[in-house]
Amino acid sequence: MINVRLLAVIVSCSCVHTLNAAQPNIVVLIADDLGYGELGCQGNPQIPTPHIDRLAETGVRCTQAYVTAPNCSPSRAGFLTGRFPTRFGYEFNPIGARNEDPGTGIPQSETLLSEMLHNVGYTTALIGKWHLGGAPDFHPQRHGFDEFFGFTHEGHYFVPPPWTGATTMLRRKSLPAGTAGSRYRVSDSLIYSSHMGHDEPDYDANNPILRIGQPVVEEEYLTDAIAREACSFVDRFQSSPFFLCVTFNAVHSPLQAKKSTFAKFDSIEDVHRRIFAAMLSDLDTAVGRIVNKLDECKIREKTLVVFFSDNGGPTKELTSNNLPLRGGKGSMYEGGLRVPFIANWPSVLPRGRQCDDVISSMDILPTAARLASAEVPNSIDGRDILPVLRGDQTGLYQRTLYWRQGNRAALRDGNWKLVSSNRSNRGRKWELFDLQSDMVESHDFAAENPAKLQELVSKWTELDKQMMKPAF
Repeated sequence: MINVRLLAVIVSCSCVHTLNAAQPNIVVLIADDLGYGELGCQGNPQIPTPHIDRLAETGVRCTQAYVTAPNCSPSRAGFLTGRFPTRFGYEFNPIGARNEDPGTGIPQSETLLSEMLHNVGYTTALIGKWHLGGAPDFHPQRHGFDEFFGFTHEGHYFVPPPWTGATTMLRRKSLPAGTAGSRYRVSDSLIYSSHMGHDEPDYDANNPILRIGQPVVEEEYLTDAIAREACSFVDRFQSSPFFLCVTFNAVHSPLQAKKSTFAKFDSIEDVHRRIFAAMLSDLDTAVGRIVNKLDECKIREKTLVVFFSDNGGPTKELTSNNLPLRGGKGSMYEGGLRVPFIANWPSVLPRGRQCDDVISSMDILPTAARLASAEVPNSIDGRDILPVLRGDQTGLYQRTLYWRQGNRAALRDGNWKLVSSNRSNRGRKWELFDLQSDMVESHDFAAENPAKLQELVSKWTELDKQMMKPAF
């Protein structure tokens, strides 16, 4: 006689094995404030980025990839929800003490990619920067992440005080009397710079490194520590499907470089640029460590890896290069919104393919959710782009993307781009660009093509009616 209970266990185990085999791992690697033109695969010969370049050489590099905001927090909100963040009032970028406000963060009403994947059997982890709310209600573990190592505000120092083993350059509103120029060398390891006209933000104030929910003192350079924790997670969960979201704080300020890496770039005379180069180099090394760990565990073939930046680079602040695009972080021009984007999955995606279709970071959610057999809500704005990445489907030039931050706003519709770049409260002044012939947005067609201008303004206005007022 068949043991019914034993048969049920066998069937259950068989189902679990089949489910795990069908669900690929999802690894998302996010750089912070990385300029469009800084990677080797994006055309920068000055700073070697061999590991990220290797992802592009063996995967798909997307040339027209966008994020949902030109700054950190609403960009992350858009990626993790698959929606325009203004749909749920996430319009602006909280910084400093605002991160601790009880009402400032990702709303509980939104379903995040981490929750979707957790609910279909994935183990989930966020390693690095959160920046979607520092109050208890917004903790990553209350939004579908099983593990969290990192910090909750917009930035963090890369080494603990007194910053030994690092070369540090800090912004200062004023320099000591008698200083010639905009820089003052405090010591061999510390430089003050007045080039921005304000002090370095208090990044570490009430913003500890956390493991799960408890503060820890992290002695290792933070980019290295983030890679270490990501590799540990892969080691521990390699036999089951996982979602690993690694949100580096490099190359975001403060400018702090490991001295050992800083020494490798002595050919760069400008110490500002040299620190940035070392930070980017260590970011590249960290990406390589994580990808190599996937190889060591023999799970690369069943792992989709996505790499992108959360927004464009702030050139004056970091020396970051967004060329050939116009503008940078905070701007509604291409340099603020169009980012490096690489997808790599050896068993599924072609090697060395350049994808020129218009895609968005919002597309990661529906793509990953469908791969994981999770239900994709009808309310999302993202699209499953796996067929586009594979080259099976093209033609996404015609999609419409929308942005708003106060009076700054933009719309991409096909090859046309509508931009309002003014920050004042006197209303929007629209510019019109044809990105097919002018990706650098140098020629405003607003006066020459008033019909197209009005068409796009009308589209932006209709979409804007669907959006919420700022929640904070």
